[in-house]
Amino acid sequence: MPDLPGDGEGSPPAKIALRSQLITARRHLTPETRLAAATQLQDQILACVRREHPSTIAAYVPVGTEPGGSDLPEFLAAHARVLLPILLPDGDLDWVAYEGPSSLIEGPRGLREPTGPRLGVTTIESADLILVPALAVDRRGIRLGRGGGSYDRALARLISDIPGGRRLVVALLHDGELIDHVPAEPHDQPVDAVITPSGGFRLRPATEWTK
Repeated sequence: MPDLPGDGEGSPPAKIALRSQLITARRHLTPETRLAAATQLQDQILACVRREHPSTIAAYVPVGTEPGGSDLPEFLAAHARVLLPILLPDGDLDWVAYEGPSSLIEGPRGLREPTGPRLGVTTIESADLILVPALAVDRRGIRLGRGGGSYDRALARLISDIPGGRRLVVALLHDGELIDHVPAEPHDQPVDAVITPSGGFRLRPATEWTK
């Protein structure tokens, strides 16, 4: 999502304050820093894709200061089928198969969304690798999003154990956004791993990340 105010008004005050702090820090990143970070992240994502061999990747189109680069879907499409989200009026996420840069149009809240047949909210269950946006992730894997709860709803649909292995949920971050603590709420869905430009891929152990 873009840097819009008011998305997290229903969150606890500590979460709202942390969200605001992180959004402000992202806004101070220079275009050169963001471009270099996107290149580093894509290198790390490629290593992850080669290791995991996913047939389907659920991802998103980074906008504004979000990490990953605006060409992330096209980058991923060279290696697997790519699903992209559509934000529904109720805040849930539908999914569409990515069909190239020309298939992306302007969506609500400054998003870039795919055209094409909508496949349903449960389609995320067909993905082997899920790349999600985040403002921060803590060492328990708790993810801080924009406050709308869209990804928490989507990730809650995943079944942990599937034939052939576990789905891998990875948050893409800027450096400094893997932090000690994110205030958690009951609906928050943890991620399995993070990728940062300098720190690379980090898988969450059974307990939590170590410093």
